[in-house]
Amino acid sequence: MKKILLILLAMTLIGCQSTSNGESEAVTKKPTIDTQTYNGKILVAYFSRVGNTDFPENTDASSSASVIVEDQQLIGNTEYMADVIVEQTGGDKFLIQTETPYPADYDTLVDQQQGERDQNSRPVLSSHVENFNEYDVIYLGFPNWWYGMPMPLYSFLEEYDFSDKTIIPFNTSGGSGFSDAVEEIKELCPQATVLEGLTIHGNQVQDAKDEIVSWIDSINE
Repeated sequence: MKKILLILLAMTLIGCQSTSNGESEAVTKKPTIDTQTYNGKILVAYFSRVGNTDFPENTDASSSASVIVEDQQLIGNTEYMADVIVEQTGGDKFLIQTETPYPADYDTLVDQQQGERDQNSRPVLSSHVENFNEYDVIYLGFPNWWYGMPMPLYSFLEEYDFSDKTIIPFNTSGGSGFSDAVEEIKELCPQATVLEGLTIHGNQVQDAKDEIVSWIDSINE
């Protein structure tokens, strides 16, 4: 895998009604996800600043939070985790996008994050999963925003029926891990099975592929 540069700064219920912070332990067995274990397919859905922010052309990893620069292209660190999961599981990659982009300026973004959480907002999404019912397993990725999920994740979880599906969370943070995010997922989707997730400190994402792979393997043990 090509060398990457990274820097990170700290960062109800229509569909679902019908419905820890730490690193994973290392395992040595070859990582696989046996899709035949499930009746349907695997979806790797994630939310990231990259893809939801109009960054200036000169943005680089030293001037913006949660951004990786690879081959002169911006990649969100949550997207990096999603790419590893897709590579290992063969799942379908899906970016959760909002109609209104988020600000590129970090301080402005922080204020908006806090305002959305205080107002219990539901940002309108511009991307939607086709044939959602075909998926049995959903890897769900996001950065930690204000000690929980970004509010677009609320919009996403409320849009679909997660009854009898398995949700596997993964996230990046500046040190707060999942905070309240896993409990938020369980509250929004009480009829889903929520497995133990993986959280990676943002400044470790570029070196975390082996950890992510080991975590995926451990899910099937």
